[in-house]
Amino acid sequence: MTRYAIDRAHNTLLAQWSTGIGDTAIVVARLTHDQLHRNTCRLAAELTRLSHICWRSYTHPPSAADRHGPNSLGWHRQQEREAFDKILPALTEPSSKLLNTKVEQSAHAVARTLRTLDSSELTTHITTDVAAELAAIERAERGDLSERAQQATALSREDASPLQISQADRLLHDSPFGSHNLFTQVDPTAAAIAAAHWYYAAVTITAQRTGIHPVHIVASAEQHDKPLTLESLTDITTAMDAGMRARHVVMPLIRNALHVADGHLHGIQEIEQRLTAAHEIISRAHADHPEIDITPDTIYLPLTSLDPTRPAPDLLDALLHGIHICWNLYYHHHTSPTLDHPRTPHQQLRQEFLTATRHETSARSERLL
Repeated sequence: MTRYAIDRAHNTLLAQWSTGIGDTAIVVARLTHDQLHRNTCRLAAELTRLSHICWRSYTHPPSAADRHGPNSLGWHRQQEREAFDKILPALTEPSSKLLNTKVEQSAHAVARTLRTLDSSELTTHITTDVAAELAAIERAERGDLSERAQQATALSREDASPLQISQADRLLHDSPFGSHNLFTQVDPTAAAIAAAHWYYAAVTITAQRTGIHPVHIVASAEQHDKPLTLESLTDITTAMDAGMRARHVVMPLIRNALHVADGHLHGIQEIEQRLTAAHEIISRAHADHPEIDITPDTIYLPLTSLDPTRPAPDLLDALLHGIHICWNLYYHHHTSPTLDHPRTPHQQLRQEFLTATRHETSARSERLL
């Protein structure tokens, strides 16, 4: 989403958003010195909230809801999305009528502050910028993440466009370890789906070469500092090894994390499994270290293996990390002094790994979507 701020040194209103790698900012309007700082700060806060609410219609589209009847989640999401048409008129003509959507309520909050500031020029600048923000959301919905819509590359969506998944797949074919364009041109949910496909291909060829079972590939690496990354990769490997498609594996992980971010637990089976695992940890700790006082109250129990504030980018990072783990195992297996075969130069071995991964991915292309 776009975040608005006041540059007090230059007395300007700024709009700032992520580009996937780093942020960019523009000047929305120049402020007059007689406008109270508290009012301009309130305006910045309300514009940020409006952007957040509008982008939520992109990250949580009606199509991703489980139910679509009257007053259902899908119905409410559709009402919020349709309220986009009322935003620009509301900025110039605030209403005292009952407002049924968060989008309308937020737009009218901006309008009330603009009326307090009493500047037609400022209102014009704000209206122009909000129009640009809405256009960016509409472009992102169509799968075009150029210009201002590039901020979608930092967001986690409950759905993924097949076109975006295909674009991510092509970028990973060019650079299976990840690239700048993968983070700045593609929706991270779609990128994570494609990355899961490539990750499992890397796991498969590494397992074939090393003799390690696919589920144990990641677990065999040193991952003590990233236990949740290990959990995500193990879950994905297990599911895909059982024949599941990349999309069907990735989407529940991201959606569950988004539910947690909203303060909800979607189903209790996973939390029951986590509680069981926590009690097993306590039992083993008591057996191995009876001198340490470990109780249920001292155990940190994450509700999801992903960062709830950025689950899709977090999962994408984990999957690319997993591909690097596979490469390291592949490399060290070939360079082990206990093996009889001659050592292969690093670059030649790296190219061999990439070629084998591309071949395996191509052979499993029907498992992507």
